[in-house]
Amino acid sequence: MNVKAVISYDGGFFSGFQKQNSTQQTVTTQIENALKSLNINSKIIGSGRTDAGVHATGQIINFNLPNYWRDLKKLKEALNRKLNHIFIKLISKVDKDFHARFSAKRRVYRYVFKDKKPSIFEENYISYYSLFNKDILKEALKLFEGIHDFKFFYKTGSPIHTTVREIYKTRYIKRGDYHFIYFEANGFLRAQVRMMIEAIMLTSNNILTILELKEQIDCKKRYIDRLSSPKGLYLARIIY
Repeated sequence: MNVKAVISYDGGFFSGFQKQNSTQQTVTTQIENALKSLNINSKIIGSGRTDAGVHATGQIINFNLPNYWRDLKKLKEALNRKLNHIFIKLISKVDKDFHARFSAKRRVYRYVFKDKKPSIFEENYISYYSLFNKDILKEALKLFEGIHDFKFFYKTGSPIHTTVREIYKTRYIKRGDYHFIYFEANGFLRAQVRMMIEAIMLTSNNILTILELKEQIDCKKRYIDRLSSPKGLYLARIIY
């Protein structure tokens, strides 16, 4: 039986989502170990990878379940007792052709930051930018919408077929002391969101001009390759 699970996790405790030879401390490894302890020897498939330190509130995984596991609520509770810093929100049966990654149509990332230094209770979950121009931030953010070749906005190291992605929507909102930036796209390259955020914030601080940012988006010249902190980044939602 093919099942889908909606999960959240605190990325600060992991070296990323994807399994690695050098460490057991990845989201995939921890979930597969928990499944194995329940005699479920399945590999999980994720909707996408997240970097070390990046959080998730709406990551989707799928895996095959032996037919004798009919009570999915009981399975969810058993897994949550075994997992640390990962929470299974929901497990549901899906069609055998469902694939967490390839069936996904859109992915939404959320970035959270403050312009005042976060408290010690927030600092692992929120980024900090003390100065920025809100109007320039909004203008810079809109430049990323549409179909672009993002070869100047990703971290190399993983094999990919193309660096072209379509960003359908961007949004900036402020609630109280918190600032939120949203990206909704058909997919993202490795570290792409963090590099876009850093470029936007540098532009909003007049360190990078709007023209320079546009030139980098248009692959005419690379001005920056810095990454924002992973602490404020969340994989928020997967749309199928």
